[in-house]
Amino acid sequence: MKLLGKGYYIWQMPSCESGNAQAIAERALTSGLSHVMVKIVDGAGWDYNVDSKTGVDMVPPLVQALHDRGIQAWGWHYVRGDQPVAEAHSAIKRIRDLGVDGYIIDAEVEYRDRNKTWAAQRFMQEMRTAFPNLPMALSTYRYPKSHPDLPYSAFLEGCDFAMPQVYFEQAHNPVEQLQRSVDQYMALTPARPIIPTAPTYKRGDWMPTTQDINRFFDHAKTIGLTAANAWSWDIAGRAAYTQLWNAVADFDWPGKPPIADMPERLVGRINEHDTELIAGLYVDNAAHVTGERTVVGKPAIQAWYDSLLKEKLPKATFKVTGKTGTGATRHFTWTATSDKGSVVDGNDTLNVQDGRIRYHYTYFHIR
Repeated sequence: MKLLGKGYYIWQMPSCESGNAQAIAERALTSGLSHVMVKIVDGAGWDYNVDSKTGVDMVPPLVQALHDRGIQAWGWHYVRGDQPVAEAHSAIKRIRDLGVDGYIIDAEVEYRDRNKTWAAQRFMQEMRTAFPNLPMALSTYRYPKSHPDLPYSAFLEGCDFAMPQVYFEQAHNPVEQLQRSVDQYMALTPARPIIPTAPTYKRGDWMPTTQDINRFFDHAKTIGLTAANAWSWDIAGRAAYTQLWNAVADFDWPGKPPIADMPERLVGRINEHDTELIAGLYVDNAAHVTGERTVVGKPAIQAWYDSLLKEKLPKATFKVTGKTGTGATRHFTWTATSDKGSVVDGNDTLNVQDGRIRYHYTYFHIR
């Protein structure tokens, strides 16, 4: 999956459009954003943007509202490296629960330690074992040469993108700083596609100008980068920073990829062969109906997929061949090929509510 165009980071959802998921998604749409990145975990066990008083998770409605408008929803996670396995397991659970389109690792001062290379390696091993195909990115300092102790390579070995924080504080030379950052990241091993982040906030008496933001995004686009981001919605979304928000919103960088409809999302996850991730697309009490029997609930549905993908059609590749339906209902046809058998007559019906499958009827024969 590629990122194309403009994105914004969200740190604390209550500070963005008063935490209203629909309002956030609508502003993202009218501002031409292709992706929004919301904090979902902090450290080893703190689910982020969950109301501490009520326990209400604010993120699922935002993910769905963004998807409804064809905007990608990514989750980001501030990591420290003292408990890499616990941090990874917290992220894995959160990603599965939320169904985000990508995941960003924010590694900063705690990882400026040569002794934590092992932690970064262990963390990435856990993450990639759980999600071999999920887009992942590293977000950290703009100049690797200024922070040589941070284990860039250990993270980037498992990442698809580098997202340097090119915060040109106390200066107004965004082009020079962005180019220097890109040059240093391209010199790393491995080098990854770069999606830089611009500052849209105030630090002391300094604040970027609208011209700074325009020059930053224009240079990113000119040198062939596919996307660029801004930090952060929490600040730039306020009335006092309207000029900075508008500088990002008004910059012409179209090309956002559409979010897949549920049949394509389901088949995409089936092709990853992670049955827990597949079951995550269903509501807790979903019904799955075949000609043989009906099973109810995520554990039973996951067990059905385990049997299908490990015994009947191991390592199969699935493909959507046709689709009809609007609103909550989808009908789609599909095929599958594997070394053990194939399907040419797949014919399914889905009932979808709030981005999850409530009912799934499937009909097919394995040849």
